[in-house]
Amino acid sequence: MSKAYRDSKGRPRVVVTGMGLVTSLGRGKADNWNALVAGQSGIRTISRFPTEGLRTTIAGTVDFPEVSPYSASALSAAMALAAGTEAVGEAGIGSRAVFPGPLYLATPPAEIEWPQRRALYDASAGSNETGYKRLLAAARDGTWPDLHAISQFASVAEQVAGELGTRGLPISVSTACASGATAIQLGVEAIRRGDTDAALCIGTDSSVQIEALIRFSLLSALSTRNDPAAAASRPFSKDRDGFVMAEGAGAVVLESHAAAVARGARILGVVLGCGEKADDYHRTRSKPDGTAIIGAIRNAIADAGVAPDAIDYVNAHGTSTPENDKMEHLSLRAVLGEHLDATPVSSSKSMIGHTLSAAGVIEAVISLLTIANGVLPPTINYETPDPEIPVDAVPNAARPATVRTVLSNSFGFGGQNVSLVLGAL
Repeated sequence: MSKAYRDSKGRPRVVVTGMGLVTSLGRGKADNWNALVAGQSGIRTISRFPTEGLRTTIAGTVDFPEVSPYSASALSAAMALAAGTEAVGEAGIGSRAVFPGPLYLATPPAEIEWPQRRALYDASAGSNETGYKRLLAAARDGTWPDLHAISQFASVAEQVAGELGTRGLPISVSTACASGATAIQLGVEAIRRGDTDAALCIGTDSSVQIEALIRFSLLSALSTRNDPAAAASRPFSKDRDGFVMAEGAGAVVLESHAAAVARGARILGVVLGCGEKADDYHRTRSKPDGTAIIGAIRNAIADAGVAPDAIDYVNAHGTSTPENDKMEHLSLRAVLGEHLDATPVSSSKSMIGHTLSAAGVIEAVISLLTIANGVLPPTINYETPDPEIPVDAVPNAARPATVRTVLSNSFGFGGQNVSLVLGAL
């Protein structure tokens, strides 16, 4: 392989040749990008289930495509297919329903919806078991093959792999809110090892369900600023009060630079580096000294073979929770130093909410669109700067900028931290 197609460390350079996007702002890259640079919000009052008595009644739901009967797994698969089909179509790779590489799919654990749980429970009325044991016994009896199929963790990946014709056994990834970035990292590593010339990496999440909403609410993690919904997510603002749950999917086609050039593909960007570091401090909180997040960022920059002052823009994890935003700033300051003062840091979560398992891929797509279009998406609802987080948050309005290198952060519960460095070719 020519040196021109290798990175500074002599490894095959990994490029992006196709991208796809589905969020609460719309379907497809074009609609999403136009809404993002216009500072529009996709966060709205939840209509999928009753919210009476709940402290949080808003989310960035994706109410298209319609799936019937509804299940989170079915919606996750539909969004993943929409984003994946767009990405593969743009890449122009393979033939119809034959993708020449593996699938790495970030997805949350599957859960059975309440109507199906009640049906299972009613169907086991003759069981000697009671309560939850009775429900489990009914689920195990083998008479519910369709329900069993959509309730397996790998079911979404298997459906997407079957529809798009990816090679080999699809890999399902669940590293909390870092899952999407992990999926991209796995694809990058496979290409660098020479296992494949192409990989399809997708993140998808449809976790806006009543139980998940209540769980996050009990953790005091969600914003309760329900009216107006569009003003709820406010990363880096002093008056931020929690994140907003959201749904969506993102997809990228990765290829070795040499293979992409050989087939005449249009190159949309480069995955320069990936970094991860685990945090063993707490099930939900980061270490107070930020060492794990700092380590993930440093590892990504080192893997990219660039200096910290090469970062032109940070696509922040920026969840709008009091602690996370503060920890991300602390970590960026530790790595970028004074360069952070001249580096814009914005959060698309202010507009689309937190898409959880899908966030890493969605935000990688947004980062590459930022490079391609020379426009920084804003952090909306930035009305009261937090003096403890002195960053250029690109407040409230998009801004023209020349961007060649982006740091995109994804930090998850359970100490899952992954950062990506993305660049122009």
